[in-house]
Amino acid sequence: MVSMSQPRIAPGRLKELGPVNWAVWQVLSRAAGTPDAHLFSTLGRTKGLFRGWLHYSGRLMPGGRLPRYESELVIIRVAHLRSCEYEMDHHIRLGRRAGVTPEILERLRTGPADPAWNAKHRALLEAVDQLVTTRDIDDTTWTHLAEHYDERGLIEIVLLINQYEGLASTITALRIQRDGI
Repeated sequence: MVSMSQPRIAPGRLKELGPVNWAVWQVLSRAAGTPDAHLFSTLGRTKGLFRGWLHYSGRLMPGGRLPRYESELVIIRVAHLRSCEYEMDHHIRLGRRAGVTPEILERLRTGPADPAWNAKHRALLEAVDQLVTTRDIDDTTWTHLAEHYDERGLIEIVLLINQYEGLASTITALRIQRDGI
């Protein structure tokens, strides 16, 4: 596991974020239930890029076509596979609001092999595991996934997995500290 003791780039404040990103950071921090959502106060340093990233991210989650519960299954599984505690912290909270119970959280840690998953969610989690670990989804898993999702949904799933896998990489590489640390 990577040491997260010191951020490589300190979270910004008004001077570094600018007034628009500072206000966005304030709102997002409150929504996250923390005085400083370090992810947003760090990425906010990129000015307009941050707002573009927020728009794209928001179109995937919460604004995507996937039910929020399924989005959270994907994100929490990605966070688990990537050992990204920051992502895990936020999405355990958000997942709880979407119906991810402690029992489901444990099943997510086990993954698609847990026999309690229905066929749809097993296919979804198999796709997550394959895309994160191999950077591809095999034909068998794709076929199972396509039994439950239309083409737009399939594309969205791939984009969502990669968005949160890339975010986990960003958090890790920048050494963004968990909120409250």
